[in-house]
Amino acid sequence: MINNDVMRSIRYMLDLSDNKIVEITQLVDPEFPIDRADVPAYLKKEEEPGFIPCSDRVLAHFLDGLVIHYRGKDESLPQRPVEDRITNNVVLKKLRVAFQLKDVDMHQIFEDAGFPVSKPELSALFRQPGHKNYRPCGDQMLRNFLKGLTLRFRGNS
Repeated sequence: MINNDVMRSIRYMLDLSDNKIVEITQLVDPEFPIDRADVPAYLKKEEEPGFIPCSDRVLAHFLDGLVIHYRGKDESLPQRPVEDRITNNVVLKKLRVAFQLKDVDMHQIFEDAGFPVSKPELSALFRQPGHKNYRPCGDQMLRNFLKGLTLRFRGNS
């Protein structure tokens, strides 16, 4: 899925302002260069004028910032390095951690979106890429997860 689509979905789901997106993105590294003026361009669709592609680095900082925003920062542990490459599986993992979702919650979110996922399918998404049972998360699956998560946060409105 395109990084801009992920950021746009999360912004809508959580009703975040541009300033809040910048604030969350900089929770990981206050020196991270994200300009508030770029945020609206990240949230535009590809065909819209002024669209700027959201880099993996920006999305990684934003997702890690969401984890810190919702769970807090554990000062006793060293800071994890920010991913260089963001895949749909990484987005799922970060959102799962940020919102403290258990397997039963994940199944319910997919179910609410009309996209039921079996237990083995779900666990395969969270395996390491080299594992024999690893399964890459497709765009449709991530879109349905974001849709179900939005329903959880915003209701059916």
